[in-house]
Amino acid sequence: MADETVLLGHGSGGTMMKRIIDDVFAATYGSEELAQGNDAALLPAPAPGERLAFSTDTFVVTPHFFPGGNIGRLAVCGTVNDVATSGAKVKYLSVAMVLEEGFPMDDLRRICETIRDVAAEAGVHVVTGDTKVVNRGHGDGIYINTAGVGLVPAGVELSGANCKPGDAILLSGTLGDHGICIMSQRENLSFSAPIESDAAPLNGLIADVLAAAPNTRCFRDPTRGGLASTLNELAAQSGTDITVEEDAVPVKPAVLGACEMLGYDPLQVANEGKMVCVVSADEADAALAAMHANRYGTDAAVIGSVSKAQPERGPKVFLRTAFGGTRILDMLVGEQLPRIC
Repeated sequence: MADETVLLGHGSGGTMMKRIIDDVFAATYGSEELAQGNDAALLPAPAPGERLAFSTDTFVVTPHFFPGGNIGRLAVCGTVNDVATSGAKVKYLSVAMVLEEGFPMDDLRRICETIRDVAAEAGVHVVTGDTKVVNRGHGDGIYINTAGVGLVPAGVELSGANCKPGDAILLSGTLGDHGICIMSQRENLSFSAPIESDAAPLNGLIADVLAAAPNTRCFRDPTRGGLASTLNELAAQSGTDITVEEDAVPVKPAVLGACEMLGYDPLQVANEGKMVCVVSADEADAALAAMHANRYGTDAAVIGSVSKAQPERGPKVFLRTAFGGTRILDMLVGEQLPRIC
């Protein structure tokens, strides 16, 4: 008889643990590396001139399921996107789970199926993982850690430090979708139009932009802290000023209305399927066209530019408002939406 919930024995190292690994994880992911049953995945060495890109992230979002995805989709997209910002071709993922005793096995299977499907869309393989089970009441259903490995081609040197005066700032789509989606689900809020998480694997979009604009300076995904924190990080890295045009920043009307009602700045709300890209001005049109041609970049826009910072005050980010004024755009202070990813 199949187990209906996760039990402590599923983390014991014995027959029950073998059953959950074989029947749920390996059966769902279906990768050759997992099927070998070794403690470590053996992966091909990089070609001469290539470098490894490596990133890891942990996901604790509540609720576990929400419009537009679930914690499994976040876990794959978050790490794939982090690795891809280096210009790497993302190749491999590890997936480790901390499960709470009593977590429904059907929910676990749904999450694993999502991990499989999104990994396939991104063209990556789940090659290793780990499972731990904690006592009932000592977790929150499920936590997931993913780590990703990619290969950076020779000559690709992407970094926030590369931003130069005159560069254009591009955003791949609308802001705040994920953060407001999670908040609305958590607080049982409803709005006139449905709001879904934007979680998406963006490694294909990044590859398209690099092909169209080979002198791209950098990519950065505006997750926790939103666009405001991301741009402040880039300004600090490069020692430059950044100015954003408020009217140019795409925000869905439902998200904007929710932010106004809740007192949030959409530029500080978390995203899970958007990318900031800095390119030289002469490649901005090509980069924007590449984003528009990708399914995850149809709402992309040029939202601002880089300029020289004044040495006496250091790098700053400014927002030119819809009313014609200019204000400083600060990083998020404190915790706006806890456990958003």
